[in-house]
Amino acid sequence: MKPIYPILCLLALTACSRKDSLPTISNSNPDTIIPKSAINAFIEQKLKEEDHFDWAMANDSMLWSALIRSDSVLSIGYTPGDKEKVLQVVQQYEGALIYPFKEGKLPFLNLKVGNYASIKALRAAAFVRYADPIGYGAYIEDNAKPASSLLNFGCGSNTAQANIDYTTILPAAKQSWNYPYHHIPEAWAQSTGANIKVMIIDTGISDAQENLGAAFNQGYSSGRSITRAVTYSGATTNDDCGHGTSMAGTLAGPRGTDGNTVGIAYNCNLLMVHAAENVVILSSKSVNGVTDAYVMGGDDPDVKIISMSLGTIFNYGQIKDAIAYADSKQKLMFCAAGTSFSFFASFVGVIFPANQPEVHAVTGVKDNLTTRCDDCHVGSKVDFTIVMEKSGNGLHPLSIAMSGDAPSTVGGSSVATASCAGIAALVWSKNPGYPRDSIISKMRRAASYPVTRNSSFGWGVVNAATALSL
Repeated sequence: MKPIYPILCLLALTACSRKDSLPTISNSNPDTIIPKSAINAFIEQKLKEEDHFDWAMANDSMLWSALIRSDSVLSIGYTPGDKEKVLQVVQQYEGALIYPFKEGKLPFLNLKVGNYASIKALRAAAFVRYADPIGYGAYIEDNAKPASSLLNFGCGSNTAQANIDYTTILPAAKQSWNYPYHHIPEAWAQSTGANIKVMIIDTGISDAQENLGAAFNQGYSSGRSITRAVTYSGATTNDDCGHGTSMAGTLAGPRGTDGNTVGIAYNCNLLMVHAAENVVILSSKSVNGVTDAYVMGGDDPDVKIISMSLGTIFNYGQIKDAIAYADSKQKLMFCAAGTSFSFFASFVGVIFPANQPEVHAVTGVKDNLTTRCDDCHVGSKVDFTIVMEKSGNGLHPLSIAMSGDAPSTVGGSSVATASCAGIAALVWSKNPGYPRDSIISKMRRAASYPVTRNSSFGWGVVNAATALSL
Protein backbone atom coordinates (compact mmCIF):
# COMPACT_ATOMS: atom_id res chain seq x y z
CA MET A 1 0.00 0.00 0.00
CA LYS A 2 0.98 3.46 -0.10
CA PRO A 3 2.19 5.50 2.49
CA ILE A 4 1.00 8.57 4.32
CA TYR A 5 3.33 10.77 4.79
CA PRO A 6 17.32 11.50 4.52
CA ILE A 7 21.95 10.11 4.15
CA LEU A 8 24.49 8.94 6.58
CA CYS A 9 27.06 11.24 5.05
CA LEU A 10 24.82 14.14 6.08
CA LEU A 11 24.40 12.96 9.63
CA ALA A 12 27.92 13.88 10.58
CA LEU A 13 27.31 17.49 9.57
CA THR A 14 25.03 18.03 12.54
CA ALA A 15 27.85 17.05 14.88
CA CYS A 16 29.52 20.39 14.24
CA SER A 17 26.91 22.16 16.36
CA ARG A 18 26.58 19.66 19.21
CA LYS A 19 27.13 20.67 22.80
CA ASP A 20 29.75 18.86 24.85
CA SER A 21 27.77 19.10 28.08
CA LEU A 22 24.66 17.07 28.84
CA PRO A 23 21.47 19.05 29.46
CA THR A 24 20.18 19.41 33.02
CA ILE A 25 16.41 19.00 33.35
CA SER A 26 14.04 19.15 36.28
CA ASN A 27 13.11 15.54 37.04
CA SER A 28 9.32 15.81 37.24
CA ASN A 29 6.42 14.55 35.14
CA PRO A 30 3.46 16.70 34.03
CA ASP A 31 0.30 16.45 36.13
CA THR A 32 -1.79 15.46 33.11
CA ILE A 33 -1.19 12.95 30.33
CA ILE A 34 -2.59 14.30 27.07
CA PRO A 35 -5.49 12.08 25.89
CA LYS A 36 -5.24 10.11 22.65
CA SER A 37 -8.09 12.10 21.16
CA ALA A 38 -6.04 15.29 21.44
CA ILE A 39 -2.87 13.62 20.16
CA ASN A 40 -4.74 12.19 17.19
CA ALA A 41 -6.39 15.53 16.44
CA PHE A 42 -2.95 17.16 16.41
CA ILE A 43 -1.62 14.48 14.05
CA GLU A 44 -4.59 14.98 11.73
CA GLN A 45 -4.12 18.75 11.78
CA LYS A 46 -0.45 18.46 10.82
CA LEU A 47 -1.23 15.99 8.06
CA LYS A 48 -3.67 18.50 6.59
CA GLU A 49 -1.27 21.43 6.99
CA GLU A 50 2.04 19.79 6.10
CA ASP A 51 1.02 16.65 4.13
CA HIS A 52 3.14 14.54 6.50
CA PHE A 53 3.63 14.00 10.20
CA ASP A 54 6.90 13.93 12.09
CA TRP A 55 7.10 13.61 15.88
CA ALA A 56 9.40 16.65 15.88
CA MET A 57 6.19 18.64 15.30
CA ALA A 58 4.88 17.66 18.76
CA ASN A 59 5.99 19.35 21.96
CA ASP A 60 7.69 17.48 24.79
CA SER A 61 4.49 16.89 26.74
CA MET A 62 2.65 15.43 23.76
CA LEU A 63 5.52 13.16 22.79
CA TRP A 64 5.84 11.92 26.37
CA SER A 65 2.08 11.33 26.51
CA ALA A 66 2.24 9.32 23.27
CA LEU A 67 4.94 7.16 24.84
CA ILE A 68 2.97 6.61 28.04
CA ARG A 69 -0.18 5.72 26.08
CA SER A 70 1.65 3.15 23.97
CA ASP A 71 4.48 0.68 24.59
CA SER A 72 6.99 3.36 25.76
CA VAL A 73 9.56 2.37 23.11
CA LEU A 74 11.52 5.45 22.05
CA SER A 75 13.67 5.42 18.90
CA ILE A 76 16.59 7.78 19.48
CA GLY A 77 18.69 8.87 16.53
CA TYR A 78 22.06 10.33 17.48
CA THR A 79 24.97 11.87 15.63
CA PRO A 80 27.67 9.30 14.84
CA GLY A 81 29.98 8.74 17.78
CA ASP A 82 27.58 10.04 20.42
CA LYS A 83 25.82 6.86 21.51
CA GLU A 84 27.34 6.96 25.00
CA LYS A 85 25.95 10.45 25.55
CA VAL A 86 22.47 9.18 24.79
CA LEU A 87 22.90 6.35 27.26
CA GLN A 88 24.14 8.77 29.90
CA VAL A 89 21.05 10.94 29.53
CA VAL A 90 18.67 8.01 29.80
CA GLN A 91 20.51 6.50 32.76
CA GLN A 92 20.50 9.88 34.52
CA TYR A 93 16.73 10.32 34.34
CA GLU A 94 15.45 6.75 34.21
CA GLY A 95 17.82 5.37 36.83
CA ALA A 96 18.74 2.47 34.52
CA LEU A 97 18.48 1.47 30.89
CA ILE A 98 15.01 0.05 30.41
CA TYR A 99 14.69 -2.60 27.74
CA PRO A 100 13.98 -3.39 24.94
CA PHE A 101 17.33 -2.14 23.79
CA LYS A 102 18.07 -2.25 20.07
CA GLU A 103 21.02 -1.05 18.08
CA GLY A 104 22.69 -1.91 14.81
CA LYS A 105 25.08 -0.40 12.29
CA LEU A 106 22.97 2.76 11.98
CA PRO A 107 23.20 5.55 14.59
CA PHE A 108 20.01 4.99 16.58
CA LEU A 109 18.87 3.17 19.71
CA ASN A 110 15.53 1.82 20.92
CA LEU A 111 14.98 2.24 24.66
CA LYS A 112 11.96 2.08 26.92
CA VAL A 113 11.53 5.55 28.35
CA GLY A 114 8.93 6.63 30.90
CA ASN A 115 10.20 9.81 32.52
CA TYR A 116 9.24 13.20 31.12
CA ALA A 117 12.66 14.56 32.08
CA SER A 118 14.29 12.00 29.79
CA ILE A 119 12.27 13.30 26.86
CA LYS A 120 13.08 16.93 27.60
CA ALA A 121 16.78 16.20 28.03
CA LEU A 122 17.07 14.11 24.90
CA ARG A 123 15.21 16.60 22.74
CA ALA A 124 17.32 19.45 24.12
CA ALA A 125 20.58 17.66 23.29
CA ALA A 126 22.31 18.74 20.07
CA PHE A 127 23.59 15.20 19.54
CA VAL A 128 20.03 13.77 19.28
CA ARG A 129 18.68 13.90 15.73
CA TYR A 130 15.21 12.51 16.50
CA ALA A 131 13.21 10.92 19.30
CA ASP A 132 10.20 8.96 18.01
CA PRO A 133 7.63 6.94 20.02
CA ILE A 134 7.62 4.21 17.38
CA GLY A 135 4.88 2.11 18.95
CA TYR A 136 2.16 4.76 19.20
CA GLY A 137 0.53 3.84 15.89
CA ALA A 138 -0.44 0.42 17.21
CA TYR A 139 -2.28 2.09 20.12
CA ILE A 140 -3.76 5.01 18.18
CA GLU A 141 -7.35 3.94 18.72
CA ASP A 142 -8.93 5.10 21.96
CA ASN A 143 -8.19 2.13 24.20
CA ALA A 144 -5.34 0.87 26.31
CA LYS A 145 -4.45 -2.11 24.13
CA PRO A 146 -3.00 -2.41 20.62
CA ALA A 147 -5.68 -1.83 17.98
CA SER A 148 -6.30 -5.25 16.47
CA SER A 149 -8.28 -3.79 13.57
CA LEU A 150 -5.29 -1.72 12.51
CA LEU A 151 -2.75 -4.47 13.10
CA ASN A 152 -4.72 -6.77 10.79
CA PHE A 153 -5.39 -4.22 8.06
CA GLY A 154 -4.88 -5.62 4.56
CA CYS A 155 -4.66 -9.22 5.74
CA GLY A 156 -6.85 -12.24 5.09
CA SER A 157 -8.08 -11.37 1.59
CA ASN A 158 -5.56 -13.31 -0.51
CA THR A 159 -7.79 -16.22 -1.46
CA ALA A 160 -8.75 -17.63 -4.86
CA GLN A 161 -11.37 -15.52 -6.67
CA ALA A 162 -14.10 -16.60 -9.08
CA ASN A 163 -14.52 -13.18 -10.73
CA ILE A 164 -11.26 -12.71 -12.63
CA ASP A 165 -10.26 -11.43 -16.06
CA TYR A 166 -7.26 -12.90 -17.85
CA THR A 167 -5.76 -14.26 -21.05
CA THR A 168 -4.27 -17.75 -21.17
CA ILE A 169 -0.72 -17.72 -22.52
CA LEU A 170 1.93 -20.37 -23.12
CA PRO A 171 2.78 -22.71 -21.57
CA ALA A 172 -0.39 -22.63 -19.45
CA ALA A 173 -0.30 -19.43 -17.42
CA LYS A 174 -2.87 -16.71 -16.78
CA GLN A 175 -1.93 -13.18 -17.83
CA SER A 176 -3.74 -10.47 -15.86
CA TRP A 177 -6.11 -8.17 -17.77
CA ASN A 178 -4.09 -5.03 -16.98
CA TYR A 179 -0.77 -6.12 -18.54
CA PRO A 180 -1.60 -4.85 -22.07
CA TYR A 181 -2.06 -1.31 -20.71
CA HIS A 182 1.67 -1.37 -19.97
CA HIS A 183 2.59 -3.35 -23.10
CA ILE A 184 4.08 -6.07 -20.96
CA PRO A 185 3.34 -8.93 -23.41
CA GLU A 186 5.42 -7.07 -26.07
CA ALA A 187 8.09 -6.30 -23.48
CA TRP A 188 8.54 -10.01 -22.75
CA ALA A 189 9.93 -10.43 -26.27
CA GLN A 190 12.88 -8.31 -25.10
CA SER A 191 13.24 -9.14 -21.40
CA THR A 192 11.78 -11.35 -18.67
CA GLY A 193 13.82 -10.01 -15.74
CA ALA A 194 16.58 -12.62 -15.82
CA ASN A 195 19.64 -12.05 -13.59
CA ILE A 196 18.03 -9.18 -11.68
CA LYS A 197 17.52 -9.70 -7.95
CA VAL A 198 14.53 -7.92 -6.42
CA MET A 199 13.84 -7.61 -2.72
CA ILE A 200 10.24 -7.32 -1.53
CA ILE A 201 9.74 -6.01 2.01
CA ASP A 202 6.37 -7.25 3.21
CA THR A 203 4.67 -9.95 5.32
CA GLY A 204 6.47 -12.99 3.96
CA ILE A 205 5.38 -15.79 1.61
CA SER A 206 2.88 -18.52 2.41
CA ASP A 207 4.53 -21.87 3.10
CA ALA A 208 1.60 -23.50 1.32
CA GLN A 209 2.17 -21.78 -2.04
CA GLU A 210 4.50 -23.94 -4.15
CA ASN A 211 4.55 -21.45 -7.03
CA LEU A 212 6.63 -19.26 -4.72
CA GLY A 213 8.56 -22.21 -3.41
CA ALA A 214 9.45 -25.56 -4.97
CA ALA A 215 7.66 -24.67 -8.24
CA PHE A 216 9.18 -21.20 -8.59
CA ASN A 217 11.03 -22.54 -11.63
CA GLN A 218 8.54 -24.12 -14.03
CA GLY A 219 7.47 -23.66 -17.62
CA TYR A 220 9.13 -20.56 -19.06
CA SER A 221 10.61 -19.60 -15.70
CA SER A 222 13.97 -21.25 -15.13
CA GLY A 223 17.44 -20.81 -13.68
CA ARG A 224 16.42 -18.32 -11.04
CA SER A 225 16.34 -18.27 -7.24
CA ILE A 226 13.91 -17.41 -4.48
CA THR A 227 15.18 -16.67 -0.98
CA ARG A 228 13.15 -15.97 2.14
CA ALA A 229 14.25 -13.98 5.18
CA VAL A 230 12.66 -12.53 8.30
CA THR A 231 13.38 -9.30 10.17
CA TYR A 232 10.09 -9.11 12.09
CA SER A 233 10.94 -10.17 15.64
CA GLY A 234 9.56 -13.55 16.69
CA ALA A 235 8.19 -14.44 13.25
CA THR A 236 9.08 -17.02 10.63
CA THR A 237 9.35 -16.46 6.88
CA ASN A 238 5.76 -17.71 6.51
CA ASP A 239 3.08 -15.20 5.51
CA ASP A 240 0.27 -15.18 8.10
CA CYS A 241 -1.29 -12.09 6.49
CA GLY A 242 -1.47 -12.86 2.77
CA HIS A 243 -0.30 -9.49 1.48
CA GLY A 244 3.32 -10.48 0.92
CA THR A 245 2.34 -13.58 -1.04
CA SER A 246 0.19 -11.50 -3.39
CA MET A 247 2.99 -8.97 -3.94
CA ALA A 248 5.48 -11.74 -4.74
CA GLY A 249 3.00 -13.27 -7.19
CA THR A 250 2.42 -9.97 -8.97
CA LEU A 251 6.09 -9.23 -9.37
CA ALA A 252 7.72 -12.63 -9.82
CA GLY A 253 5.14 -15.41 -10.18
CA PRO A 254 6.37 -18.11 -12.59
CA ARG A 255 5.15 -18.37 -16.17
CA GLY A 256 4.23 -21.94 -15.56
CA THR A 257 2.29 -25.00 -16.54
CA ASP A 258 -0.17 -25.21 -13.66
CA GLY A 259 -2.59 -22.44 -14.67
CA ASN A 260 -1.59 -19.86 -12.07
CA THR A 261 -0.87 -16.15 -12.55
CA VAL A 262 2.32 -15.09 -14.30
CA GLY A 263 4.26 -12.26 -12.66
CA ILE A 264 5.62 -9.30 -14.61
CA ALA A 265 9.30 -10.22 -14.12
CA TYR A 266 8.80 -13.97 -14.28
CA ASN A 267 12.52 -14.78 -14.56
CA CYS A 268 13.90 -12.44 -11.91
CA ASN A 269 15.51 -13.63 -8.68
CA LEU A 270 13.49 -12.83 -5.57
CA LEU A 271 14.43 -12.08 -1.97
CA MET A 272 11.28 -11.95 0.15
CA VAL A 273 11.57 -10.42 3.62
CA HIS A 274 8.95 -10.85 6.32
CA ALA A 275 9.34 -7.44 7.98
CA ALA A 276 5.90 -6.50 9.34
CA GLU A 277 2.67 -7.99 10.63
CA ASN A 278 0.46 -6.24 8.08
CA VAL A 279 0.24 -3.48 5.46
CA VAL A 280 0.46 -0.53 7.86
CA ILE A 281 3.73 0.11 9.69
CA LEU A 282 2.39 0.81 13.17
CA SER A 283 4.07 -1.30 15.84
CA SER A 284 7.59 -1.02 17.23
CA LYS A 285 8.30 -4.51 15.89
CA SER A 286 7.25 -3.51 12.37
CA VAL A 287 9.27 -0.28 12.45
CA ASN A 288 12.33 -2.29 13.43
CA GLY A 289 11.54 -5.05 10.94
CA VAL A 290 11.31 -2.59 8.05
CA THR A 291 14.46 -0.78 9.21
CA ASP A 292 16.45 -4.02 9.30
CA ALA A 293 15.07 -5.09 5.93
CA TYR A 294 16.35 -1.96 4.19
CA VAL A 295 19.76 -2.46 5.80
CA MET A 296 19.72 -6.09 4.63
CA GLY A 297 18.90 -4.98 1.10
CA GLY A 298 21.64 -2.38 1.20
CA ASP A 299 24.17 -4.99 2.31
CA ASP A 300 23.25 -7.55 -0.37
CA PRO A 301 25.40 -6.69 -3.41
CA ASP A 302 23.13 -8.69 -5.71
CA VAL A 303 19.93 -6.80 -4.83
CA LYS A 304 19.21 -4.18 -7.47
CA ILE A 305 15.60 -3.24 -6.68
CA ILE A 306 13.70 -2.94 -3.40
CA SER A 307 9.90 -2.88 -3.51
CA MET A 308 7.78 -2.16 -0.45
CA SER A 309 3.99 -1.92 -0.51
CA LEU A 310 3.77 -0.97 3.17
CA GLY A 311 3.45 2.49 4.68
CA THR A 312 2.25 4.71 7.50
CA ILE A 313 1.26 8.27 8.41
CA PHE A 314 4.27 8.62 10.72
CA ASN A 315 7.67 9.69 9.39
CA TYR A 316 10.09 7.50 11.38
CA GLY A 317 13.68 8.68 11.71
CA GLN A 318 15.23 5.22 11.88
CA ILE A 319 13.48 4.08 8.68
CA LYS A 320 14.71 7.27 7.01
CA ASP A 321 18.23 6.31 8.12
CA ALA A 322 17.82 2.80 6.70
CA ILE A 323 16.48 4.07 3.37
CA ALA A 324 19.37 6.54 3.16
CA TYR A 325 21.73 3.63 3.80
CA ALA A 326 20.20 1.52 1.01
CA ASP A 327 20.25 4.56 -1.27
CA SER A 328 23.98 5.00 -0.60
CA LYS A 329 24.41 1.43 -1.88
CA GLN A 330 22.70 2.40 -5.16
CA LYS A 331 19.50 0.43 -4.65
CA LEU A 332 16.49 1.38 -6.80
CA MET A 333 13.54 1.69 -4.41
CA PHE A 334 9.79 1.78 -4.99
CA CYS A 335 7.16 2.40 -2.31
CA ALA A 336 3.38 2.50 -2.28
CA ALA A 337 1.87 5.98 -2.25
CA GLY A 338 -0.92 4.86 0.06
CA THR A 339 -4.30 3.20 0.28
CA SER A 340 -6.96 4.83 2.46
CA PHE A 341 -8.78 3.36 5.44
CA SER A 342 -10.32 4.63 8.69
CA PHE A 343 -7.80 7.02 10.28
CA PHE A 344 -5.95 7.38 6.96
CA ALA A 345 -8.68 9.59 5.52
CA SER A 346 -8.88 10.95 2.00
CA PHE A 347 -7.11 14.19 2.94
CA VAL A 348 -3.82 12.33 3.31
CA GLY A 349 -1.42 12.56 0.37
CA VAL A 350 1.53 10.30 -0.31
CA ILE A 351 2.38 8.37 2.83
CA PHE A 352 5.68 7.48 4.47
CA PRO A 353 8.13 6.26 3.30
CA ALA A 354 6.95 6.84 -0.28
CA ASN A 355 7.16 10.57 0.46
CA GLN A 356 10.93 10.33 0.92
CA PRO A 357 13.23 11.68 -1.82
CA GLU A 358 15.28 8.48 -2.17
CA VAL A 359 12.31 6.30 -3.16
CA HIS A 360 9.91 6.32 -6.11
CA ALA A 361 6.26 6.56 -5.11
CA VAL A 362 3.76 4.50 -7.09
CA THR A 363 -0.03 4.62 -7.12
CA GLY A 364 -2.88 3.02 -9.03
CA VAL A 365 -5.25 4.33 -11.67
CA LYS A 366 -8.35 3.01 -13.37
CA ASP A 367 -8.44 1.69 -16.92
CA ASN A 368 -9.55 5.11 -18.21
CA LEU A 369 -5.96 6.21 -17.38
CA THR A 370 -7.14 9.49 -15.83
CA THR A 371 -8.78 8.54 -12.53
CA ARG A 372 -7.05 7.25 -9.41
CA CYS A 373 -8.27 3.97 -8.02
CA ASP A 374 -11.03 4.35 -5.46
CA ASP A 375 -8.71 3.98 -2.45
CA CYS A 376 -5.38 5.12 -3.89
CA HIS A 377 -3.49 8.18 -2.69
CA VAL A 378 -2.17 10.70 -5.20
CA GLY A 379 -0.12 13.88 -5.03
CA SER A 380 2.93 15.76 -6.19
CA LYS A 381 5.31 13.11 -4.79
CA VAL A 382 3.90 10.31 -6.96
CA ASP A 383 6.40 9.20 -9.62
CA PHE A 384 4.59 6.45 -11.57
CA THR A 385 1.13 4.96 -11.96
CA ILE A 386 -0.08 1.47 -12.79
CA VAL A 387 -3.47 0.57 -14.28
CA MET A 388 -5.04 -1.73 -11.66
CA GLU A 389 -8.79 -1.12 -11.41
CA LYS A 390 -11.59 -1.48 -13.94
CA SER A 391 -13.91 1.51 -14.07
CA GLY A 392 -17.03 -0.51 -14.71
CA ASN A 393 -16.83 -3.23 -12.09
CA GLY A 394 -13.89 -2.37 -9.83
CA LEU A 395 -12.02 -5.54 -10.82
CA HIS A 396 -8.39 -5.72 -9.70
CA PRO A 397 -5.35 -7.47 -11.21
CA LEU A 398 -4.58 -11.15 -10.69
CA SER A 399 -2.00 -12.50 -8.29
CA ILE A 400 -1.09 -15.73 -6.52
CA ALA A 401 -3.23 -16.91 -3.61
CA MET A 402 -2.03 -18.41 -0.34
CA SER A 403 -2.23 -21.92 -1.78
CA GLY A 404 -3.26 -23.75 -4.93
CA ASP A 405 -3.25 -22.75 -8.58
CA ALA A 406 -6.45 -20.67 -8.74
CA PRO A 407 -5.51 -16.95 -8.86
CA SER A 408 -6.47 -14.28 -6.36
CA THR A 409 -6.85 -10.56 -7.01
CA VAL A 410 -5.20 -7.60 -5.29
CA GLY A 411 -5.71 -3.83 -5.44
CA GLY A 412 -4.58 -0.51 -4.02
CA SER A 413 -1.24 1.17 -4.46
CA SER A 414 0.25 -2.11 -3.20
CA VAL A 415 -0.20 -3.99 -6.47
CA ALA A 416 0.79 -0.85 -8.39
CA THR A 417 4.13 -0.73 -6.56
CA ALA A 418 5.00 -4.40 -7.06
CA SER A 419 4.03 -4.08 -10.74
CA CYS A 420 6.21 -1.00 -11.25
CA ALA A 421 9.17 -2.73 -9.60
CA GLY A 422 8.59 -5.68 -11.93
CA ILE A 423 8.75 -3.37 -14.97
CA ALA A 424 12.00 -1.89 -13.61
CA ALA A 425 13.41 -5.43 -13.38
CA LEU A 426 12.56 -6.02 -17.06
CA VAL A 427 14.33 -2.81 -18.07
CA TRP A 428 17.42 -3.42 -15.92
CA SER A 429 17.67 -7.03 -17.09
CA LYS A 430 18.09 -5.84 -20.69
CA ASN A 431 20.54 -3.11 -19.60
CA PRO A 432 22.56 -4.80 -16.84
CA GLY A 433 25.49 -2.40 -17.06
CA TYR A 434 23.38 0.72 -16.64
CA PRO A 435 23.16 2.65 -13.33
CA ARG A 436 19.82 2.92 -11.58
CA ASP A 437 19.25 6.53 -12.71
CA SER A 438 19.36 5.40 -16.33
CA ILE A 439 16.72 2.74 -15.61
CA ILE A 440 14.40 5.38 -14.12
CA SER A 441 15.13 7.70 -17.04
CA LYS A 442 14.04 5.03 -19.52
CA MET A 443 10.84 4.40 -17.55
CA ARG A 444 10.11 8.11 -17.29
CA ARG A 445 10.63 8.74 -21.01
CA ALA A 446 8.31 5.84 -21.77
CA ALA A 447 5.54 7.10 -19.48
CA SER A 448 2.47 9.18 -20.28
CA TYR A 449 3.86 12.51 -18.95
CA PRO A 450 7.52 12.28 -20.01
CA VAL A 451 8.27 16.01 -20.07
CA THR A 452 6.07 17.69 -17.48
CA ARG A 453 5.08 15.75 -14.38
CA ASN A 454 1.40 15.52 -13.63
CA SER A 455 0.55 17.04 -10.23
CA SER A 456 -1.25 13.87 -9.12
CA PHE A 457 0.28 11.05 -11.19
CA GLY A 458 3.91 12.04 -11.67
CA TRP A 459 5.38 10.66 -14.91
CA GLY A 460 2.25 8.54 -15.30
CA VAL A 461 1.63 5.12 -16.85
CA VAL A 462 4.78 3.32 -18.02
CA ASN A 463 4.95 1.61 -21.41
CA ALA A 464 7.32 -1.27 -20.63
CA ALA A 465 7.99 -2.19 -24.27
CA THR A 466 8.94 1.39 -25.12
CA ALA A 467 11.20 1.65 -22.07
CA LEU A 468 13.03 -1.46 -23.23
CA SER A 469 13.48 -0.03 -26.71
CA LEU A 470 15.01 3.28 -25.63
